[in-house]
Amino acid sequence: MKLTLREQLISGLFAALIAVASQIVIPLGLVPFSLQTLMIGLTASLLGRRVGTWSIIIYLLLGLIGLPVFAGGASGFGVLFGPTGGYLIGFIFASLVIGTLQNQTSTNYLSTFSINLLGFMVALVFGTAWLTFAANLTIPQGIASGFVPFILPEAAKATIITPIVVIMKKRLGKLEAIK
Repeated sequence: MKLTLREQLISGLFAALIAVASQIVIPLGLVPFSLQTLMIGLTASLLGRRVGTWSIIIYLLLGLIGLPVFAGGASGFGVLFGPTGGYLIGFIFASLVIGTLQNQTSTNYLSTFSINLLGFMVALVFGTAWLTFAANLTIPQGIASGFVPFILPEAAKATIITPIVVIMKKRLGKLEAIK
């Protein structure tokens, strides 16, 4: 994957925005509630599959090398292999789903909301599967603690993202036409 300098700079900027959003945390048992997924959805929706996913990979690499960018200032391989690591890996797949579908459909409120909610559910499935394994939970316990409590918050995040994406894509489309 070859990215232009402009795309690389935008990826770095969005990785930093994800890191900032990750610091806004509400503890909820094993898995904290943070604004990571809000920025993941916004990043993938605005930047598309290629650049958006690269932004998320940069974010994950920053955390893996020890920068405190994960939820609540966590970092390192221990987080990736800990109970919440599946959500981090799930962000890559969520971005692939969101970015791909967003590029293939017209940008309107219903499609943007649906695509982001689907992407968030993909991340939740990865996270819940890993949480169930890493925390030695039964499948019902894993679903009850790692999936169900996050359905409404993820729907709320998709609701917040939707008008931002629709408006920004309309405005950015006009700017691209000027070039």
